[in-house]
Amino acid sequence: MNIEKLREKFSELYSKKGSVYASPGRINLIGEHTDYNGGFVLPGAVDKGIVAEIRFNSTDKVRAHALDLNESSEFGLNETDAPKEGWAKYIFGVCREMIKRGAKLQGFDTVFSGDVPLGAGMSSSAALESTYAFALNDMLSLGFEKMELAKIGQATEHNYVGVKCGIMDQFASIFGKAGHLMRLDCRSFEYEYVPFDPESNGYKVVLVDTCVKHELVGSPYNRRRESCERAVNAIRKRHPEVEFLRDAKMEWLEEVIGEITTEDYIRAEYAIGEVARLLAACEALSKNDYETVGRKMYGTHIGMSVLYDVSCKELDFVNEIAKECGVTGSRVMGGGFGGCTINVVPIDKYDAFIETVKAGYKAAFGIDCQIYPVVISDGARKLC
Repeated sequence: MNIEKLREKFSELYSKKGSVYASPGRINLIGEHTDYNGGFVLPGAVDKGIVAEIRFNSTDKVRAHALDLNESSEFGLNETDAPKEGWAKYIFGVCREMIKRGAKLQGFDTVFSGDVPLGAGMSSSAALESTYAFALNDMLSLGFEKMELAKIGQATEHNYVGVKCGIMDQFASIFGKAGHLMRLDCRSFEYEYVPFDPESNGYKVVLVDTCVKHELVGSPYNRRRESCERAVNAIRKRHPEVEFLRDAKMEWLEEVIGEITTEDYIRAEYAIGEVARLLAACEALSKNDYETVGRKMYGTHIGMSVLYDVSCKELDFVNEIAKECGVTGSRVMGGGFGGCTINVVPIDKYDAFIETVKAGYKAAFGIDCQIYPVVISDGARKLC
Protein backbone atom coordinates (compact mmCIF):
# COMPACT_ATOMS: atom_id res chain seq x y z
CA MET A 1 0.00 0.00 0.00
CA ASN A 2 1.35 3.42 -0.96
CA ILE A 3 1.15 5.51 2.20
CA GLU A 4 3.13 8.31 0.53
CA LYS A 5 0.32 8.92 -1.98
CA LEU A 6 -2.19 8.91 0.86
CA ARG A 7 -0.26 11.55 2.76
CA GLU A 8 0.31 13.62 -0.35
CA LYS A 9 -3.43 13.70 -1.01
CA PHE A 10 -4.20 14.61 2.59
CA SER A 11 -1.74 17.49 2.45
CA GLU A 12 -3.15 18.63 -0.91
CA LEU A 13 -6.73 18.64 0.38
CA TYR A 14 -6.23 19.93 3.91
CA SER A 15 -2.77 21.64 3.91
CA LYS A 16 -1.73 19.86 7.11
CA LYS A 17 -0.58 16.52 8.43
CA GLY A 18 -2.60 14.09 10.50
CA SER A 19 -2.18 10.76 12.27
CA VAL A 20 -2.10 7.52 10.27
CA TYR A 21 -3.94 4.36 11.34
CA ALA A 22 -4.46 0.97 9.72
CA SER A 23 -6.69 -2.09 10.10
CA PRO A 24 -6.44 -5.38 8.19
CA GLY A 25 -8.79 -7.61 6.31
CA ARG A 26 -9.09 -11.22 7.40
CA ILE A 27 -9.18 -14.87 6.43
CA ASN A 28 -11.00 -17.67 8.24
CA LEU A 29 -9.07 -20.94 8.23
CA ILE A 30 -11.99 -23.14 9.22
CA GLY A 31 -15.45 -22.72 10.76
CA GLU A 32 -18.16 -21.67 8.29
CA HIS A 33 -21.88 -21.25 9.07
CA THR A 34 -20.97 -21.88 12.69
CA ASP A 35 -21.69 -18.43 14.13
CA TYR A 36 -25.49 -18.73 14.20
CA ASN A 37 -25.13 -22.29 15.49
CA GLY A 38 -23.33 -21.03 18.60
CA GLY A 39 -20.02 -22.47 17.46
CA PHE A 40 -16.49 -21.26 16.85
CA VAL A 41 -14.59 -19.50 14.07
CA LEU A 42 -10.84 -19.36 13.46
CA PRO A 43 -9.99 -16.09 11.72
CA GLY A 44 -6.71 -14.26 11.33
CA ALA A 45 -5.81 -10.74 10.24
CA VAL A 46 -3.93 -10.46 6.94
CA ASP A 47 -1.28 -8.22 5.41
CA LYS A 48 -3.85 -6.31 3.34
CA GLY A 49 -6.21 -3.70 4.71
CA ILE A 50 -7.22 -0.06 5.02
CA VAL A 51 -4.98 2.89 5.91
CA ALA A 52 -6.33 6.33 6.86
CA GLU A 53 -4.85 9.70 7.75
CA ILE A 54 -6.99 11.69 10.19
CA ARG A 55 -6.85 15.15 11.76
CA PHE A 56 -9.49 17.01 13.76
CA ASN A 57 -10.64 20.19 12.03
CA SER A 58 -12.29 22.28 14.79
CA THR A 59 -15.74 21.95 13.17
CA ASP A 60 -18.71 19.62 13.58
CA LYS A 61 -18.24 18.24 10.06
CA VAL A 62 -16.37 15.23 8.67
CA ARG A 63 -14.61 15.80 5.36
CA ALA A 64 -13.62 12.44 3.90
CA HIS A 65 -11.87 11.42 0.70
CA ALA A 66 -11.70 7.88 -0.72
CA LEU A 67 -8.36 7.89 -2.54
CA ASP A 68 -8.95 4.74 -4.59
CA LEU A 69 -12.30 6.01 -5.87
CA ASN A 70 -11.22 9.65 -6.11
CA GLU A 71 -14.47 10.64 -4.38
CA SER A 72 -15.14 13.03 -1.50
CA SER A 73 -17.96 13.35 1.01
CA GLU A 74 -18.83 15.86 3.71
CA PHE A 75 -21.31 15.17 6.48
CA GLY A 76 -22.27 16.16 10.01
CA LEU A 77 -22.40 13.96 13.08
CA ASN A 78 -26.17 14.01 13.72
CA GLU A 79 -28.45 11.14 12.78
CA THR A 80 -30.04 13.22 10.04
CA ASP A 81 -26.66 13.95 8.40
CA ALA A 82 -26.17 10.55 6.74
CA PRO A 83 -24.09 10.88 3.55
CA LYS A 84 -25.31 9.60 0.18
CA GLU A 85 -22.05 7.90 -0.78
CA GLY A 86 -22.09 4.24 0.14
CA TRP A 87 -18.49 4.13 1.35
CA ALA A 88 -18.99 7.21 3.54
CA LYS A 89 -21.85 5.50 5.40
CA TYR A 90 -19.30 3.21 7.04
CA ILE A 91 -17.40 6.16 8.54
CA PHE A 92 -20.63 7.95 9.46
CA GLY A 93 -22.01 4.79 11.07
CA VAL A 94 -18.91 4.32 13.23
CA CYS A 95 -19.21 7.92 14.42
CA ARG A 96 -22.92 7.51 15.20
CA GLU A 97 -22.44 4.24 17.06
CA MET A 98 -19.72 5.83 19.19
CA ILE A 99 -21.95 8.82 19.95
CA LYS A 100 -24.79 6.46 20.94
CA ARG A 101 -22.40 4.95 23.47
CA GLY A 102 -21.68 8.34 25.04
CA ALA A 103 -18.63 9.48 23.07
CA LYS A 104 -18.15 13.18 22.36
CA LEU A 105 -16.75 13.38 18.84
CA GLN A 106 -15.33 16.25 16.84
CA GLY A 107 -15.32 16.91 13.13
CA PHE A 108 -12.28 15.64 11.30
CA ASP A 109 -10.58 15.52 7.91
CA THR A 110 -9.53 12.18 6.51
CA VAL A 111 -8.21 10.37 3.45
CA PHE A 112 -8.23 6.57 3.25
CA SER A 113 -6.99 3.91 0.86
CA GLY A 114 -6.96 0.13 0.81
CA ASP A 115 -5.45 -2.94 -0.81
CA VAL A 116 -8.04 -5.49 0.36
CA PRO A 117 -9.35 -7.12 -2.84
CA LEU A 118 -13.05 -6.30 -3.17
CA GLY A 119 -15.32 -9.32 -3.36
CA ALA A 120 -12.60 -11.76 -2.31
CA GLY A 121 -14.08 -12.45 1.11
CA MET A 122 -11.39 -10.64 3.11
CA SER A 123 -13.82 -8.11 4.62
CA SER A 124 -12.75 -4.72 3.35
CA SER A 125 -15.80 -3.13 5.00
CA ALA A 126 -14.82 -4.42 8.45
CA ALA A 127 -11.28 -3.12 7.90
CA LEU A 128 -12.69 0.32 7.08
CA GLU A 129 -14.93 0.37 10.16
CA SER A 130 -12.16 -0.89 12.41
CA THR A 131 -9.69 1.72 11.17
CA TYR A 132 -11.94 4.61 12.17
CA ALA A 133 -13.25 3.03 15.37
CA PHE A 134 -9.72 2.31 16.58
CA ALA A 135 -8.36 5.71 15.48
CA LEU A 136 -11.10 7.84 17.04
CA ASN A 137 -10.96 5.83 20.25
CA ASP A 138 -7.20 6.32 20.43
CA MET A 139 -7.05 9.99 19.38
CA LEU A 140 -9.82 11.10 21.73
CA SER A 141 -8.99 8.66 24.58
CA LEU A 142 -12.61 7.47 24.58
CA GLY A 143 -11.87 4.37 26.63
CA PHE A 144 -13.73 1.77 24.58
CA GLU A 145 -12.42 -1.77 25.04
CA LYS A 146 -11.38 -3.65 21.89
CA MET A 147 -14.44 -5.90 21.90
CA GLU A 148 -16.68 -2.83 22.05
CA LEU A 149 -14.86 -1.42 19.02
CA ALA A 150 -15.66 -4.64 17.16
CA LYS A 151 -19.31 -4.35 18.20
CA ILE A 152 -19.34 -0.73 16.99
CA GLY A 153 -18.24 -1.94 13.56
CA GLN A 154 -20.86 -4.70 13.57
CA ALA A 155 -23.60 -2.26 14.61
CA THR A 156 -22.52 0.05 11.77
CA GLU A 157 -23.19 -2.75 9.30
CA HIS A 158 -26.56 -3.51 10.89
CA ASN A 159 -27.86 0.03 11.31
CA TYR A 160 -26.25 2.12 8.56
CA VAL A 161 -25.37 -0.33 5.79
CA GLY A 162 -28.18 -2.86 6.12
CA VAL A 163 -26.06 -6.01 6.45
CA LYS A 164 -26.94 -8.28 9.38
CA CYS A 165 -23.44 -9.68 9.78
CA GLY A 166 -21.88 -11.55 12.66
CA ILE A 167 -18.95 -10.14 14.59
CA MET A 168 -16.11 -12.28 13.21
CA ASP A 169 -14.88 -9.80 10.58
CA GLN A 170 -14.63 -6.80 12.90
CA PHE A 171 -13.24 -8.96 15.71
CA ALA A 172 -10.43 -10.26 13.51
CA SER A 173 -9.57 -6.79 12.22
CA ILE A 174 -9.32 -5.34 15.74
CA PHE A 175 -7.74 -8.27 17.60
CA GLY A 176 -5.40 -9.62 14.90
CA LYS A 177 -1.93 -10.75 15.98
CA ALA A 178 0.93 -11.68 13.68
CA GLY A 179 1.70 -15.40 13.75
CA HIS A 180 -1.65 -16.28 15.32
CA LEU A 181 -5.22 -17.13 14.47
CA MET A 182 -8.00 -16.49 16.98
CA ARG A 183 -10.46 -19.09 18.15
CA LEU A 184 -13.59 -17.05 18.84
CA ASP A 185 -16.56 -18.53 20.67
CA CYS A 186 -19.51 -16.99 18.83
CA ARG A 187 -21.81 -17.54 21.81
CA SER A 188 -19.77 -16.15 24.70
CA PHE A 189 -17.32 -13.93 22.73
CA GLU A 190 -14.47 -15.59 24.63
CA TYR A 191 -11.37 -16.06 22.51
CA GLU A 192 -7.84 -17.37 22.56
CA TYR A 193 -4.87 -16.95 20.24
CA VAL A 194 -3.78 -20.07 18.37
CA PRO A 195 -0.20 -20.13 16.97
CA PHE A 196 -0.17 -20.16 13.16
CA ASP A 197 3.14 -19.79 11.37
CA PRO A 198 2.81 -21.79 8.16
CA GLU A 199 5.93 -20.47 6.41
CA SER A 200 8.19 -21.58 9.25
CA ASN A 201 6.64 -25.02 8.88
CA GLY A 202 7.02 -25.23 5.12
CA TYR A 203 3.67 -23.92 3.88
CA LYS A 204 2.09 -20.89 2.26
CA VAL A 205 -1.49 -19.67 2.55
CA VAL A 206 -3.13 -18.47 -0.65
CA LEU A 207 -6.66 -17.55 -1.70
CA VAL A 208 -7.93 -18.53 -5.14
CA ASP A 209 -10.76 -16.18 -6.10
CA THR A 210 -13.16 -17.76 -8.59
CA CYS A 211 -14.43 -14.26 -9.50
CA VAL A 212 -17.99 -15.59 -9.58
CA LYS A 213 -20.93 -15.09 -7.24
CA HIS A 214 -24.09 -17.07 -7.85
CA GLU A 215 -27.29 -15.37 -6.78
CA LEU A 216 -29.83 -17.97 -5.79
CA VAL A 217 -33.58 -17.48 -5.70
CA GLY A 218 -34.99 -16.87 -2.21
CA SER A 219 -32.92 -16.61 0.97
CA PRO A 220 -30.48 -19.56 0.98
CA TYR A 221 -28.70 -18.46 4.16
CA ASN A 222 -31.95 -17.99 6.04
CA ARG A 223 -33.24 -21.38 4.90
CA ARG A 224 -30.14 -23.13 6.20
CA ARG A 225 -30.35 -21.32 9.50
CA GLU A 226 -34.02 -22.33 9.82
CA SER A 227 -33.08 -25.96 9.12
CA CYS A 228 -30.56 -25.87 11.95
CA GLU A 229 -33.10 -24.29 14.30
CA ARG A 230 -35.67 -26.99 13.53
CA ALA A 231 -33.07 -29.67 14.25
CA VAL A 232 -32.20 -28.00 17.56
CA ASN A 233 -35.86 -27.86 18.55
CA ALA A 234 -36.28 -31.57 17.87
CA ILE A 235 -33.13 -32.52 19.80
CA ARG A 236 -34.06 -30.26 22.73
CA LYS A 237 -37.18 -32.30 23.45
CA ARG A 238 -34.89 -35.14 24.56
CA HIS A 239 -31.89 -33.06 25.65
CA PRO A 240 -33.16 -29.74 27.09
CA GLU A 241 -29.60 -28.48 27.67
CA VAL A 242 -29.10 -28.05 23.91
CA GLU A 243 -29.33 -24.36 22.99
CA PHE A 244 -27.49 -24.50 19.65
CA LEU A 245 -26.24 -27.28 17.40
CA ARG A 246 -22.84 -26.54 18.91
CA ASP A 247 -24.18 -28.27 22.06
CA ALA A 248 -25.48 -31.37 20.25
CA LYS A 249 -23.84 -34.73 19.65
CA MET A 250 -24.17 -36.55 16.35
CA GLU A 251 -25.92 -39.46 18.05
CA TRP A 252 -28.53 -37.04 19.42
CA LEU A 253 -29.21 -35.90 15.88
CA GLU A 254 -29.64 -39.53 14.83
CA GLU A 255 -32.30 -39.93 17.54
CA VAL A 256 -34.57 -37.45 15.75
CA ILE A 257 -33.97 -38.63 12.18
CA GLY A 258 -37.64 -39.58 11.78
CA GLU A 259 -38.90 -36.28 13.19
CA ILE A 260 -37.21 -33.84 10.82
CA THR A 261 -36.81 -33.69 7.05
CA THR A 262 -33.82 -35.16 5.28
CA GLU A 263 -32.74 -31.64 4.34
CA ASP A 264 -32.85 -30.46 7.94
CA TYR A 265 -30.92 -33.55 9.00
CA ILE A 266 -28.04 -33.10 6.57
CA ARG A 267 -27.77 -29.37 7.31
CA ALA A 268 -27.48 -30.16 11.01
CA GLU A 269 -25.03 -32.98 10.30
CA TYR A 270 -22.73 -30.46 8.62
CA ALA A 271 -23.02 -27.92 11.45
CA ILE A 272 -22.25 -30.43 14.21
CA GLY A 273 -19.35 -31.83 12.21
CA GLU A 274 -17.91 -28.39 11.54
CA VAL A 275 -17.67 -27.59 15.24
CA ALA A 276 -15.74 -30.81 15.76
CA ARG A 277 -13.46 -30.15 12.78
CA LEU A 278 -12.55 -26.69 14.04
CA LEU A 279 -11.67 -27.92 17.53
CA ALA A 280 -9.58 -30.72 16.02
CA ALA A 281 -7.79 -28.22 13.77
CA CYS A 282 -6.94 -26.04 16.78
CA GLU A 283 -5.53 -29.05 18.61
CA ALA A 284 -3.45 -29.96 15.55
CA LEU A 285 -2.10 -26.40 15.20
CA SER A 286 -0.85 -26.54 18.79
CA LYS A 287 1.40 -29.39 17.59
CA ASN A 288 2.28 -27.76 14.21
CA ASP A 289 0.44 -30.66 12.59
CA TYR A 290 -0.58 -29.00 9.34
CA GLU A 291 -1.42 -32.30 7.67
CA THR A 292 -4.31 -32.86 10.10
CA VAL A 293 -5.40 -29.24 9.66
CA GLY A 294 -5.46 -29.81 5.90
CA ARG A 295 -7.60 -32.95 6.20
CA LYS A 296 -10.10 -31.02 8.30
CA MET A 297 -10.21 -28.25 5.68
CA TYR A 298 -10.99 -30.77 2.93
CA GLY A 299 -13.66 -32.23 5.22
CA THR A 300 -15.22 -28.80 5.57
CA HIS A 301 -15.31 -28.36 1.80
CA ILE A 302 -17.03 -31.72 1.32
CA GLY A 303 -19.54 -30.81 4.01
CA MET A 304 -20.27 -27.41 2.51
CA SER A 305 -20.59 -28.90 -0.97
CA VAL A 306 -22.57 -32.07 -0.26
CA LEU A 307 -24.43 -31.51 3.02
CA TYR A 308 -24.87 -27.77 3.27
CA ASP A 309 -25.06 -27.29 -0.49
CA VAL A 310 -23.40 -23.87 -0.58
CA SER A 311 -20.54 -24.59 -2.97
CA CYS A 312 -20.67 -24.30 -6.76
CA LYS A 313 -18.99 -25.91 -9.76
CA GLU A 314 -16.20 -23.29 -9.84
CA LEU A 315 -15.28 -23.73 -6.18
CA ASP A 316 -15.44 -27.53 -6.45
CA PHE A 317 -13.20 -27.37 -9.53
CA VAL A 318 -10.54 -25.37 -7.67
CA ASN A 319 -10.77 -27.73 -4.71
CA GLU A 320 -10.20 -30.75 -6.99
CA ILE A 321 -7.21 -29.08 -8.63
CA ALA A 322 -5.78 -28.48 -5.15
CA LYS A 323 -6.08 -32.18 -4.32
CA GLU A 324 -4.43 -33.19 -7.60
CA CYS A 325 -1.54 -30.79 -6.95
CA GLY A 326 -0.87 -32.13 -3.46
CA VAL A 327 -2.17 -29.06 -1.62
CA THR A 328 -2.33 -29.91 2.09
CA GLY A 329 -5.69 -28.24 2.77
CA SER A 330 -8.28 -26.48 0.62
CA ARG A 331 -11.88 -25.39 1.11
CA VAL A 332 -14.43 -22.76 0.18
CA MET A 333 -13.99 -19.72 2.44
CA GLY A 334 -17.03 -17.69 3.40
CA GLY A 335 -20.75 -18.21 2.98
CA GLY A 336 -20.43 -20.00 -0.35
CA PHE A 337 -22.11 -19.79 -3.77
CA GLY A 338 -18.88 -18.32 -5.19
CA GLY A 339 -15.91 -16.35 -3.94
CA CYS A 340 -12.64 -17.89 -2.79
CA THR A 341 -11.02 -21.08 -1.69
CA ILE A 342 -8.40 -20.85 1.05
CA ASN A 343 -5.44 -23.15 0.53
CA VAL A 344 -2.54 -24.31 2.71
CA VAL A 345 0.14 -25.27 0.19
CA PRO A 346 3.55 -26.90 0.71
CA ILE A 347 6.14 -24.34 -0.37
CA ASP A 348 7.76 -26.80 -2.82
CA LYS A 349 4.38 -27.32 -4.57
CA TYR A 350 3.21 -23.72 -4.51
CA ASP A 351 4.39 -22.53 -7.94
CA ALA A 352 3.09 -25.63 -9.70
CA PHE A 353 -0.30 -25.31 -7.99
CA ILE A 354 -0.68 -21.65 -8.97
CA GLU A 355 0.30 -22.35 -12.58
CA THR A 356 -2.02 -25.37 -12.82
CA VAL A 357 -5.07 -23.78 -11.22
CA LYS A 358 -4.80 -20.61 -13.32
CA ALA A 359 -4.49 -22.52 -16.58
CA GLY A 360 -7.11 -25.11 -15.68
CA TYR A 361 -9.64 -22.57 -14.48
CA LYS A 362 -9.26 -20.45 -17.60
CA ALA A 363 -9.71 -23.51 -19.82
CA ALA A 364 -12.76 -24.74 -17.88
CA PHE A 365 -14.68 -21.49 -17.39
CA GLY A 366 -13.25 -18.96 -19.82
CA ILE A 367 -12.34 -16.44 -17.13
CA ASP A 368 -9.26 -15.80 -15.01
CA CYS A 369 -9.19 -16.65 -11.33
CA GLN A 370 -7.29 -14.27 -9.06
CA ILE A 371 -4.50 -15.33 -6.73
CA TYR A 372 -4.00 -13.65 -3.34
CA PRO A 373 -1.12 -14.86 -1.16
CA VAL A 374 -1.71 -13.83 2.45
CA VAL A 375 0.45 -13.47 5.54
CA ILE A 376 -1.08 -13.40 9.02
CA SER A 377 -0.49 -9.95 10.51
CA ASP A 378 -1.37 -7.58 13.34
CA GLY A 379 -4.76 -5.98 13.86
CA ALA A 380 -5.81 -2.31 14.09
CA ARG A 381 -2.94 0.00 15.03
CA LYS A 382 -1.43 3.47 14.75
CA LEU A 383 1.31 3.75 12.15
CA CYS A 384 2.50 7.30 12.75
